[in-house]
Amino acid sequence: MQNNIVEEFNAYRSKMNEKLLDDNNKIIKRIFNLDTNAYMEGVLPKKTKELLGLGNSMVLRCDDCVRYHLEECHKLKISKEEVVEALSISLLIGGTIVVPHLRRAFEYWEALDATQN
Repeated sequence: MQNNIVEEFNAYRSKMNEKLLDDNNKIIKRIFNLDTNAYMEGVLPKKTKELLGLGNSMVLRCDDCVRYHLEECHKLKISKEEVVEALSISLLIGGTIVVPHLRRAFEYWEALDATQN
């Protein structure tokens, strides 16, 4: 069941991103390109950028963004302890309104771990 949330999220995200990009809107394409380039290795390592993206997404309470950054962190083999520490800072900054998103983040991380088993 937990694998299912990862598969469903990725399938939906891919399908809708394709539709967005197929529409050929210059602004949408530029934003997507900017996003891709912002997370590339640079002065800050990709790991740091993904943890920053995760933290900001959590404070902004965007579950889709949190899932995306969790998955990128998982691919980069960032440890659960590092992710939880980053999430704890987001909770501190965002306040208790972030708790429901924190729950969903933990659930998604468990689902990502389950995909490896």
